[in-house]
Amino acid sequence: MIKRLLSYLLPIKIHQKKSVYSKNLEVTWNNGYLVLDSENTNYSFGSLQRVLKKGLKYIGYERIQNFESILVLGVAGGSVIETLKKEVKFEGKITGVEIDAAVVELATKYFGLGKHDNVSIVIDDAFEFVLKTKEKYDLIIIDIFQDTTMPNFLFEDFFINRINFLLNVNGFILFNTMVLDYQDRRRNAIYKSKFDNNYSVRLYPKIEVHNELFTIKKLA
Repeated sequence: MIKRLLSYLLPIKIHQKKSVYSKNLEVTWNNGYLVLDSENTNYSFGSLQRVLKKGLKYIGYERIQNFESILVLGVAGGSVIETLKKEVKFEGKITGVEIDAAVVELATKYFGLGKHDNVSIVIDDAFEFVLKTKEKYDLIIIDIFQDTTMPNFLFEDFFINRINFLLNVNGFILFNTMVLDYQDRRRNAIYKSKFDNNYSVRLYPKIEVHNELFTIKKLA
């Protein structure tokens, strides 16, 4: 409790470790909240949670409540799962995929990742998982970063087509991207152009300065 109160004055680091995929992972009290950060960006329960919460609001909490299954690619500390369970009041099935076992370990220890019913966490590469899964989903959340870098496969046709195949009609993709320069803006413009009239695509720029969100609805 003392550390939490002091964190309103300055951040207080309580755990730090390295992993195969992250140079540095830190659990920190910041303004009264526990957050998970990588070396250069927030991974969970800080600005990232605010970004994805806005995306869920764009889709609509009531609409999401009526979904049956959600896929989260990139779990990190589990903040979007927390939002789905506590704020959206989603009671359907959530499958979370996270490549970094060290992140899942921290999320379980410090952020209660394992406390929710109807949530399963898979330690796997997102690309490999979407190739293997036989499930279909009403909402697919893509939030995959290695620090400030986004893997190239997220923007490649094969992955995009596979995600579209896994999405139910009237379902949504919520895709969080980071835009730091002109090349990133161009990359996002090209990504947007890859969806035909069977999809309704909206882009929300400058969420928390460097984030751009896509919401993509499958119409047919």
